[in-house]
Amino acid sequence: MASGRRVVLVVEDHALIRQAAMDIVTEAGFEALEARNADEAIRHLEARSDIGLLFTDVEMPGTMDGIKLVHYVHDRWPPVHLILASGRTILEQNQLPSGATFFPKPYDEASIVQMMNQMLSGPASET
Repeated sequence: MASGRRVVLVVEDHALIRQAAMDIVTEAGFEALEARNADEAIRHLEARSDIGLLFTDVEMPGTMDGIKLVHYVHDRWPPVHLILASGRTILEQNQLPSGATFFPKPYDEASIVQMMNQMLSGPASET
């Protein structure tokens, strides 16, 4: 990662919400990538080894929802940190992979940024 910035992959099917999440990520000083669904997210993860955090919505169209996506990413790319958000579904910690965090929408931007900083504050993970 030449820039020294940590990379956050934002997965959200609604364009306006995705852009707002991208703005939060970039304003926090991270590089932001975007995906409209789990399939696009997986393509990004397969193509890049510098993604440190996945920030995904729970409900989205495609082959898997956000819950299945975070379990898949946790199994395939264990160093990638995981944040899920939803405005309709409330998740309990036992529904998430270890280390994943859930935020209900509308989420507090400062809390999201604080969690991203906490998750990405250590040295870059080797993938």
